[in-house]
Amino acid sequence: MRVGIVILPEDRWWAAEPKWRAAEEYGFDHAWTYDHLGWRSLVDGPWFSAVPTLTAAAMVTSRIRLGTFVASPNFRHPVPFTREITTLDDLSDGRFVLGVGSGGGGYDVEVFGRRELSARQRADRFAEFVEALDGLLRTDGFDYSGEHYTAHGARNLPGPVQRPRPPFLIAANGPRGMKLATRFGDGWVTNGKPADSQDGWWRSVRELKERFEAGLAEAGRDPAGVHRYLSLDSAPVFSLSSVDAFAEAAGRAGELGFTDVVAHWPRSEPPYCGHESVLEQVADELLPTLRER
Repeated sequence: MRVGIVILPEDRWWAAEPKWRAAEEYGFDHAWTYDHLGWRSLVDGPWFSAVPTLTAAAMVTSRIRLGTFVASPNFRHPVPFTREITTLDDLSDGRFVLGVGSGGGGYDVEVFGRRELSARQRADRFAEFVEALDGLLRTDGFDYSGEHYTAHGARNLPGPVQRPRPPFLIAANGPRGMKLATRFGDGWVTNGKPADSQDGWWRSVRELKERFEAGLAEAGRDPAGVHRYLSLDSAPVFSLSSVDAFAEAAGRAGELGFTDVVAHWPRSEPPYCGHESVLEQVADELLPTLRER
């Protein structure tokens, strides 16, 4: 099992840089940051952009994979975003992973004064977003025509370091998103469904995973070729609240067939309130054993 860590883009670089360096030194397999203009209860506090943050992280690391967790169509167009993805892939020497999701409501929509899209409209837009990005990253001089996005002869030279393109990690819980993940995803990520109890959350995770596996079979894809990620911290209990909590969460994820789990760097206050000493202990005691499984 591989383990990743999310570092929220809320600290000035003098404070954030040691975390990104430590994520690699601790032995995490991948490190991520949120791609929002502002996020939930933290919208009134400091917040930085994902792409420059990952660029800086690429400059101070050499092994760990880096990615967006996750980018969305809320404020991105596939054509300029392709250039940013290609640049990140180049600067990281092929370590970039593109995490993408459909995008919800909240500040990322409200700040533009837009009306919130329906679930169906978001799904339509997300499908176009992923299809266009896939074509733009693979093909120089790419044309695309959709309801939400258009591209005419879009150039992509020199193209990504990773061929044919960086891996896509597609976040999806609904049937249309999962179908998109089975078609384009090198990986699929879920955060389960909201629940009042740990057992209720894990039941939702099991159901979603079984649904995704059925979709892979229907699409004729080998399950071994698609990584399955679980974002642990949508559960009622923060995964890094204790070493035992993380061990239990990672163990249950492994039993369900997830190849990767992702936790969040502990903060001094909610969300993800915890102690960095727990993170250090998990890295020291648990990461080596998880990698051996």
